[in-house]
Parts: sequence; C-alpha cells; structure tokens
Amino acid sequence: MRFLGRSTPTTVGAETSASDEAANGPGDGVRAAGKGRPTPKRREAEAKRRGPAPPPPRTQREASRLARASRPDKSEQRRLAAVRRERMAAGDDKYLLPRDRGPVKAYVRDVVDSRPHLMGLFMPLAVIVVISVVLPVPSIQQYLSLFSLLALIVMIAEGVLLGVTTTRKAQAKFPNERIGMPATSWYTFTRASQLRKLRVPKPRVARGANP
Repeated sequence: MRFLGRSTPTTVGAETSASDEAANGPGDGVRAAGKGRPTPKRREAEAKRRGPAPPPPRTQREASRLARASRPDKSEQRRLAAVRRERMAAGDDKYLLPRDRGPVKAYVRDVVDSRPHLMGLFMPLAVIVVISVVLPVPSIQQYLSLFSLLALIVMIAEGVLLGVTTTRKAQAKFPNERIGMPATSWYTFTRASQLRKLRVPKPRVARGANP
C-alpha cells in the first residue's frame, strides 16, 4: 500500500551507478569493467605473433638435417676461424684456452718471453735425437746421443730453476691470488720449451724487457 506524497524507494547501488554515469558518462563503466586481465608483456606478444615453436626432430635424420640447415656456410666458418686465431694470438681472454686465461698467466708469459732460454731448442734437439737413431754410423750416433743427453739435462735444470723463480715473482706480484708452484712451474716450462715464433699467444714483450 502506497502512501500519498512518498516517493518510490531507491537502493544505494542504483544511486551510486546513476551518479557515476552522470559524472563519467555511460561508456566509462564498460571500459573499466572490461580491463580484467594484466597487460601482456612485449616478449609474450612477440612470441604470439611469431607463432608456436617448431616441433623437435623425431629422428636422427631430421636432427642432422636441421643442424645442417642452421650451420653457417664454409666461407663464414673460415672467417670465424680466422678471427678466432687472430684474437687468440693477440691474447684476448675471450678466445684463449682456459689454461692461458687470467692476468697471472699473462704475467708468466711475459716473464718467459722477456729472455731467451735453452729450452727453446727442445724441438731442434728432438730432431737431432731422431737423426742419431736413423744415421747408420756408430761413432756419430754415440756423439749425438751424448750431446742430446747433456743438452736434455741442462734444459731440465733450467726449466726447474725458471719455474721456481717465475712462480715466486707471480706470487709477489699477485699476493691475493692462489698460485700453485707445480702448475705454474709446468706452465712456465711448456711456454719456454716452444720456439718464440710458434708460441700462442704471441709474445707481447721484447727480449730484455723487465715485466
């Protein structure tokens, strides 16, 4: 039963929605209600545009075909190999072998390269040993064998002395680094036993320098 002069009751929600529509317009509420998910990231959007990833190869033949298709051509491989050899010879840590990386190994190479060594004649000595074995003259074989033995003893003594002194220099220059005597001495020995022109990385100091 309605009483005269009493208006129709309205709910609070209706009044709120009516006031929102009057203030923001009818389209704003629809737009606010439609934003019910987060904005996709750029990486997800790009992946969606590219499409799904190709299926993995099912057989060994398909895997080999896919590897050949993704492999660069021979000219590109040669160019990359030339760049790698050049950077390795220059002493770039990015291209060096793990045994040659780091400032300690670079300092050891500088110490070895700063002076000549009898151990650098190790490869010519090996050739002399081969000649003494092949040569069918007993007297020459005897002299060459004796010379090779004495030269080898001198080289070993020089290598031990050089390894110890170089390791001590490296320990004094890099006190915060863990520098082991056997490993550093062996690295020094192998570096000094190579011909200067064949050393990799190439020597960066001249003979007579004081690194």
